[in-house]
Amino acid sequence: MKRSRIYLVLALGVLTAALFGTASAATQTAPANTAPPTITGTASVGQTLTAENGTWSNSPTTYQYQWLRCGATGDSCVGIPGATAKTYLVVAADRGHTLRVRVTAVNADGAVNARSAQTAVVGPNSGAPQNQTRPTITGDTTVGELLTADPGTWSNTPTSYAYQWQRCDLDASVCFDVGGATNKAYGVRDADVGYRLAVVVTATNSSGKNTAKSALTDFVEPTTPPAKNSKPTIKLISVRFAGARVYARVRICDDSYKNLTIVETDSRPNKASYTRRFSTRLAPQPCGVYTRNWVPAPRFRGHGRYTITIKATDKSGSTSVPVKRTFFR
Repeated sequence: MKRSRIYLVLALGVLTAALFGTASAATQTAPANTAPPTITGTASVGQTLTAENGTWSNSPTTYQYQWLRCGATGDSCVGIPGATAKTYLVVAADRGHTLRVRVTAVNADGAVNARSAQTAVVGPNSGAPQNQTRPTITGDTTVGELLTADPGTWSNTPTSYAYQWQRCDLDASVCFDVGGATNKAYGVRDADVGYRLAVVVTATNSSGKNTAKSALTDFVEPTTPPAKNSKPTIKLISVRFAGARVYARVRICDDSYKNLTIVETDSRPNKASYTRRFSTRLAPQPCGVYTRNWVPAPRFRGHGRYTITIKATDKSGSTSVPVKRTFFR
């Protein structure tokens, strides 16, 4: 009887050991770092650094990041507020410091962190963006259509782009900004007829900014071509003085699609008039905007009334109705 109780106690002991042994084998552990995190990228203001997780045992399910600003030798590190993503944009406050990243590996049984080695001492900006391939424009240059700008490619990691659309003369490539046209997309409008369009892109980073301009589009066409006419038509868009020089911008439409002559006449009371001629280098197709400039003859300078008269003559000799502008100077 005593021997039977002894066997029973031994059997219970073996069973208990087996049970506890099985439980111990099933217990999981938190991640353990086997190779520290690393940082890729250039440690200079305006550049982006990327954290590499390193290697870990015990199957982490997620990783968390905290970027640290440290002394020149990698000591005295403090967490950078808000810098908790896998990537980090180096800012001016980092200059003269080194950077580390603390990676926290997490699984169901715990979280463990490990730090990278420090970067090199953060240097100054690597420079403002520099254009590598110029901006481009896609879309149809017909009134009512939508054009879209691509900023092109830039060095030194721009952080933002700004856009300014311009109208440019058909043949002289004289361009001016379109008021309020500062989005990436641009809707072609009636006022663009006869112009060519361009977009100026400004790329910015913490070092500064630079601009680049696209090539010009084709001329802007109306939705319906103008009615056939036997002579050109001309509209005076603007006339202005810049010092002694006069700048005049006109829109000419003609159905011949051939180059023509712009005829300009200066006149003043009690003075002999003076006429000059300008040849276009590109024909209106069917409309074109042209800017011409000149310095009036000495007899037209000084105070008084000064009248500018402009007309267009096509290859057949047909001449538009003239347009005029009078100044009192």
